[in-house]
Amino acid sequence: MFDLDRWREIFQAISKNKLRTVLSGFTIAFAILLFTLLFGIGNGLKNMFETQFAGDSQNSVYVYSGRTTKPYKGLQSGRRIQFRNDDLQFMNEEFEDEIQFFSPNIQRQMQGSYKGEQNRYTVRGVYPDYQPLESAVIESGRFISVLDLKNRMKVVTIGRLVEQDLFGQLSALGKEINLDGFSYRVIGVFSDPGGDNDERYIYTPFTTIQGMYKENDEVDYVGLTFNPKMNVDQALNFSNSLTKLLKDKHSVAPRDQNAIRVRNYAEGTKNVQQFMTVLNVIILFIGIGTLVAGIIGISNIMVYIVKERTKELGIRKALGASPNSIIGMIMMESVFITALAGYVGLLIGVFTLKAIGDGLEDYFIINPSVENYVVVGATIILIIAGTIAGYIPAKRAASIKPIVALNDD
Repeated sequence: MFDLDRWREIFQAISKNKLRTVLSGFTIAFAILLFTLLFGIGNGLKNMFETQFAGDSQNSVYVYSGRTTKPYKGLQSGRRIQFRNDDLQFMNEEFEDEIQFFSPNIQRQMQGSYKGEQNRYTVRGVYPDYQPLESAVIESGRFISVLDLKNRMKVVTIGRLVEQDLFGQLSALGKEINLDGFSYRVIGVFSDPGGDNDERYIYTPFTTIQGMYKENDEVDYVGLTFNPKMNVDQALNFSNSLTKLLKDKHSVAPRDQNAIRVRNYAEGTKNVQQFMTVLNVIILFIGIGTLVAGIIGISNIMVYIVKERTKELGIRKALGASPNSIIGMIMMESVFITALAGYVGLLIGVFTLKAIGDGLEDYFIINPSVENYVVVGATIILIIAGTIAGYIPAKRAASIKPIVALNDD
């Protein structure tokens, strides 16, 4: 039950010994503050990596062609490798089980305009499967469809910022925009977690743009996603096999790194996972070290506090106080100071992270924050440590005979 007299005694002891109270509280608050800042900065680094990969699906693979840098099979170096429609069929047939989504891409810079408003945009001719590759989220209307592809429709799905540039506050759905002299009907508007640049793209059916701007079934590059059931190593093996077969098909030297390039996001994901594992271990090690330092500090201060109050405890015992009441009073004081100081340290840490959060983006730290359960758990550990640290010397002091305690210097 709540004992008012006990709490009065605790507050009287705190008010009469301000220095030791401040010192013990500072040790705890500083430990929690440092713990909060460390984990907050660690989470900021995680957020940075997540933001970097936010624009595309994490199981994306992009295949690009270039020029050969090595002679091979009697062919000279410097040949231009050009993907064509038969390469699309080849990839789908060879890796039917490994490919989830698949889309070729033809990309051009075009002048877009609507009723006097104009700007230059990147226009991509794609398959309907390209939407999950870019993690595009349809805000209104729809994305390119198979029927659009089959009929070579002059339709476009535009980014949110394209709509904002050309239409202002009006909806773009159903309206006609001009792209390099040709009229296209807007069938959808999308947003993209990758940010502003990704929201200034315009998508149109691949067959439409290929028929208008490419000869001989040419393709700029290919995007696809691998089967999500694959682990990282299987995904990397898949992209290696894809690279090898394409090099064989186009008579490219196995060690030629420029003619056919495959960018597999699984490799970046693996590197990030390894980095984050190391980072988490480092932060955890430093955090545990911080808590241990706080626990040692609390223990030393509590030993000093109990020793300082030996005469007081002797007087209490002489007046009839039981050992348990003395132990309970010291432990309650210890828990109260630890909990209050821990909460103060937590508040300072959280407000500090919020205050400096925007200024850390130049150091690749985005939105540094810490989960409440992590810091609350650390505070509870310190409270338990403070309780143990107060109990051991308190029990020893409570067992001293009153006459010995009164004679203590």
